Amino acid sequence: MKEDKDLEFLAFCKNEDLQILVDYLTTDKDGKKRYSETLTKSDAYLQCYPDHLTSMWEDIANEFQLFGGNTIVNCIRKTGVTYRTILFDVCDRMKVNYNKNASTEMVEEYLLQKILTDSLEQMAAEDMKKLVDEMNIKTQTPTKQGMTIALQMAIRNGGFAPYKMAVIVANAVAQTLLGRGLSLALNAGLTKYISIFAGPIGWLVTVLWTLVDVAGPAYRVTIPSVIQVIYMRRRSQMLLE
Repeated sequence: MKEDKDLEFLAFCKNEDLQILVDYLTTDKDGKKRYSETLTKSDAYLQCYPDHLTSMWEDIANEFQLFGGNTIVNCIRKTGVTYRTILFDVCDRMKVNYNKNASTEMVEEYLLQKILTDSLEQMAAEDMKKLVDEMNIKTQTPTKQGMTIALQMAIRNGGFAPYKMAVIVANAVAQTLLGRGLSLALNAGLTKYISIFAGPIGWLVTVLWTLVDVAGPAYRVTIPSVIQVIYMRRRSQMLLE
């Protein structure tokens, strides 16, 4: 594993969250093993999957770094690239407006905001109205276009707390790609947001996957993996507070 302070927190994450990350790294959309993955062939995987994944967090991080790097370079160096490099690459692919001098957590937040705002384009007007009411957003034009603009501004201005954004996005992506959501207790308010965003974000992921087939299959691994890492970081911070 390449030394990476942005991934060291994985050692303290919940097993069920690490399992989602491992499944992104090792299986494709049909549940079959990825051709290029090496994790499932390791002794650590055979001993730790699926119930003791914190014991192999470094192996998981290493596999993630390898997917993020150039395959030819990996063959020479035997190591991948840092999480921050992968995050920047994903943000570029997703057309996220971000500052490379910003902290890792701030760039992660920009990515989540981008996904949420893009998903609004596919949201039903009825669900959009529920969001507007739930967030107490005042809009002079109650049309879908007016509500979309108002919600986009609210999201960019911090209308969603970082943890809430991470849960909404990570759950929708896991549900779409793995057929299961996150394993955690949710309050009624957050459950409502998850329900409203699930369809639009799922649609966004489906369209994105069509595009990454052309751009490079590694994005099928790095995009959901980055989103899961963002969620796990936010959850670990919540548990420490």
